[in-house]
Amino acid sequence: MSANVENFPGTPLSQADFDEGKILTTHWKPKLEYGWDAGVAISRYLAELKNGRIIGIKCSRCRSTVVPPRVVCEWCWEPMDDWVYLKDTGTVNTFSICYIRWDASRAKEPQIPAVIEIDGASKGAGILHLLDEVNADDVTIGMKVQAVWKPADERTGAITDIRYFKPT
Repeated sequence: MSANVENFPGTPLSQADFDEGKILTTHWKPKLEYGWDAGVAISRYLAELKNGRIIGIKCSRCRSTVVPPRVVCEWCWEPMDDWVYLKDTGTVNTFSICYIRWDASRAKEPQIPAVIEIDGASKGAGILHLLDEVNADDVTIGMKVQAVWKPADERTGAITDIRYFKPT
C-alpha cells in the first residue's frame, strides 16, 4: 500500500515553501549547562587519588573491601561507610593487548589495559587501568604491579592521576 498525501490531514510542505520563506521557522540555540556529581563515595576516591592515595571502603556486615568505593555493599546490600586506605600495589586479574587506540586508529606499539586487584581489597575488587614498562609478551595473570603516579602538582583528582601500573 503506497502512502498518498491526499489521505492525510494537514498541509503538505515542499522544499520550495522553505526556500521561498513561506514557512515560519526559528533557529534556537539554547544555552545549556550541565553539572555532574560523582556522589559521596567516588568524590572521596577521586580526592584521595589527587593526594596520591587509593582508598576503598569496607562492609561492616560481610567484611568485603571494595575499590572503587560505593555506598552500598554489592554482596549483602548493607550501607558501607568504613573507609580504608589501600596500597598502590596489586595483581593483574585480566588484561588485553590492544593495537587500536581510543580513536579507532592503529597503534604500532600496543597498549595493555588490565584489571588490577588492589592489595588490601577483597578478591575480585579492582580497577581498570593501563600497564606499562613491560613487554606485552611478558604480561601474565597474577603478575604483581605497582602504581606509577603523576607528580603531585599535575594531579587533578582523576583516575589518570595514576599514569599506569608497572611490574614489581
